[in-house]
Amino acid sequence: MTLARTHSVSLVGVDGFVVGVEAAITSGIPGLHLVGLPDAALSEARDRVRAAIYNSGEDWPNRHVTVSLFPASLPKKGSIFDLAIAVALLAAAETVPPRVCDDLVIIGELGLDGRVRGIPGVLPAVLAAANAGCGTVVVPRANETEAALVPGVKVIGAATLRGLLALLRDEPPPPGDDEPEPARVLPDNGTAHVHDRLDELDLADVRGQAEGRRALEISAAGGHHLFFAGPPGCGKTMLAERLPTLLPPLDPEAALEVTAIHSVAGTLPTGRPLITRPPFHAPHHTATRAALAGGGSGRVLRPGAISLAHRGILFMDEAPEFHNGALDALRQPLEEGEVRISRAEGTARFPARFTLVLAANPCPCAAAKSVDCSCAPGMRRKYLSRLSGPLLDRIDLKLELAPASRAELRYDLEFAESSAVVAERVAAARERTRRRLKDTPWRSNSEIPGPELRRRFTPPADAMGPVDDALHLGFLSARGLDRVLRVAWTLADLGAHDEPGADDIGGALALWTGKRS
Repeated sequence: MTLARTHSVSLVGVDGFVVGVEAAITSGIPGLHLVGLPDAALSEARDRVRAAIYNSGEDWPNRHVTVSLFPASLPKKGSIFDLAIAVALLAAAETVPPRVCDDLVIIGELGLDGRVRGIPGVLPAVLAAANAGCGTVVVPRANETEAALVPGVKVIGAATLRGLLALLRDEPPPPGDDEPEPARVLPDNGTAHVHDRLDELDLADVRGQAEGRRALEISAAGGHHLFFAGPPGCGKTMLAERLPTLLPPLDPEAALEVTAIHSVAGTLPTGRPLITRPPFHAPHHTATRAALAGGGSGRVLRPGAISLAHRGILFMDEAPEFHNGALDALRQPLEEGEVRISRAEGTARFPARFTLVLAANPCPCAAAKSVDCSCAPGMRRKYLSRLSGPLLDRIDLKLELAPASRAELRYDLEFAESSAVVAERVAAARERTRRRLKDTPWRSNSEIPGPELRRRFTPPADAMGPVDDALHLGFLSARGLDRVLRVAWTLADLGAHDEPGADDIGGALALWTGKRS
């Protein structure tokens, strides 16, 4: 019996696990037998691998071949193992030195002609290999730039099986081994990207709406969820789309997190392997629960819009028009910062720490003027009640916008602050937050857990009067108290205060209730 081993990676959500790939050639009926809990796509690898080996000028062993993927209890899915299986099989047949393959992690799908195709999920796969102590990773050449983002790992880009075999044999590369298969791009789950026109957007474009601009600044400084209500044309969407212009670039750790999610989804922007801007996603109101939370058929699980907005903004325009089930899918990620999708084969985890922005008209007819509205009061209440109390209880800032006046529409452009000016204040406030939270695992005020907020970041007793009265009157819940205190700390950071005062807490309470102070 001839035995050879190499390694690959199994992805479950955005978590990768290094998998051993063993190939043994024994006597018996000729054929390839896969063991180790493969799914249907992986079971088809025997046909892809056979054709790729033949078309690469190699001989297929006319004996019984067993390929084992271990640990056997871990589900294996997709075509990511094709290249590793082919190399392990040829090493077992001693056409490749077996010792050369022992320490390699090999990732890639094979075409029938032997070409190595680009695949989604390369970044988290290489991160998993690096965390497991593996030093060298072979990836499709189309994904080589993406894989090179992981420090401390030697990356080998393979365009064809024939070229990789030449490298492993220490032979010169075959002619024409420089045309990689383009990376695979998957649908974006109904989300819309605004990054291509982000540089064209500026907060100064919004006429009037001083309170709305201030709410955007607070949201950007502390990562607070935001709800705009108001008639059509008052500026809800314009304000929401300009929130990304106030946010600083992602730090290196967050950029890798975000890029890993988009790598799994197959939505990495062309030519930009590393996402450095906070993502902005605006799903259509017809989006399903699975499109928002993530999911898929069988064992192939993909992140939804909630996870694709990780470390960025999820904007839901016309929020009452979304299905109730889709809106309810937001509640758990808002609290825990991740989405967990359970299937019979296991549970996938997708990070989902985002800023939620909701926008809603006051009624179904969406009349521009209240005098033109034909909706009965009961219909208006029913329409807005689609946004459930538990969901709104998790929104930090609630604001009702009115249409801009004639004077604001004509003259406000001279006085409106640009995104660059507001972004400077946001950056200064975030720096104050960072210094205060430097010895904690949290990045922003909105991430501080309630118990820690009350234990370590309690404002002075003489500043707590507004929330004490609200708690006594019963219109402020315990969850609401936590959210008011988080916003109060952000207001203090924007005002360069060492701790929140009564004005900061009163302003935060007014923003949480949606009532002007």
